[in-house]
Amino acid sequence: MKVYGHPMSTCTRKVLTTLAEKGREAEFVLVDLMKGEQKSPAHLARQPFGVVPVLEADDGSLLYESRAIIRYLDRVLPGTSLTPSQPRAYGLMEQFIGVEQSYFSPAALKIIMVELFHRGEGSEAAARVAEGRQGVEKAFSVIEPVLGRQQYLAGDTFSLADVTWMPYLGNLTATSAKDVIGKYPNVSAWWSRISARPSWKKVAG
Repeated sequence: MKVYGHPMSTCTRKVLTTLAEKGREAEFVLVDLMKGEQKSPAHLARQPFGVVPVLEADDGSLLYESRAIIRYLDRVLPGTSLTPSQPRAYGLMEQFIGVEQSYFSPAALKIIMVELFHRGEGSEAAARVAEGRQGVEKAFSVIEPVLGRQQYLAGDTFSLADVTWMPYLGNLTATSAKDVIGKYPNVSAWWSRISARPSWKKVAG
């Protein structure tokens, strides 16, 4: 099994965290984003949209899109399931993966791209950061009461929903928006729990 990606890529980190949770190692093949290798013919043959990550399974088949990859890995690899079996919890997992994909990560990335990757400057960049903070706060205000009732997004068991939020939260802690997490005590406590997991410590280094 191989993972083509970059260690700082949020989507690559979802896959690596899932592998670590399942106790599985995969050969890591670096795709150097700084050099534009994701747009090379070799990588485009693996991922036609020119992004990372890509999973090459043991049988040589390829799979891309991080959320599809982590669902696949959880299904095929042995170990503790990261997908709840109870219907309500399963629905919550899918709901909060959707919230992450549609609302939280787009907002978080506006901040991350400006402050960590220096995309943009001046008033335009400041406006993007402000817009990103507003979106992050909205997402946190939604999950704050949920996390007051249960330990994790899908219930009292860690799931793929938590995995999908982790890389963006990790990056936000290195930006000016780190204070936003502290404004929501249940979100802050949840982040403390999930960021202390051995899988995340391994991936985040």
